[in-house]
Amino acid sequence: MPLTPFHLAVQVHDLAAARAFYGGVLGCAEGRSSDRWVDFDFFGHQFVCHENRDLEVAHHANAVDGHAVPTPHFGVVLEMDAWRELAQRISAAGVAFIIEPYTRFAGEPGEQATMFFADPSGNALEFKAFRDIAAQLFAT
Repeated sequence: MPLTPFHLAVQVHDLAAARAFYGGVLGCAEGRSSDRWVDFDFFGHQFVCHENRDLEVAHHANAVDGHAVPTPHFGVVLEMDAWRELAQRISAAGVAFIIEPYTRFAGEPGEQATMFFADPSGNALEFKAFRDIAAQLFAT
């Protein structure tokens, strides 16, 4: 079955900051919007930021491969070259990494490049890449 775009809606403190981050830093094109929400083309997926000025993000983490992985989080699996380019763009924009770009599960099934960072509202994002997505995405 071919992959279809997902739809995800999250809360943000400030739409202007969300537009600057998702549109400016991540390069996501803006779609429909109102004074309280905005759609983005999030790497081919429909991603919506809904403003909640009273937002309080709860932080939690689980240990994965020796790192404290923030939960909840979301993101996209990219081709390796696109992942490297995004890591450079995030770094150049001065966005702090929660988990710096590195190779997780090195030498094991499911070996992957991964990085974590947060948007201005504290929503955690993970972007990852595999040498062979089809063979490694669900490898055990």
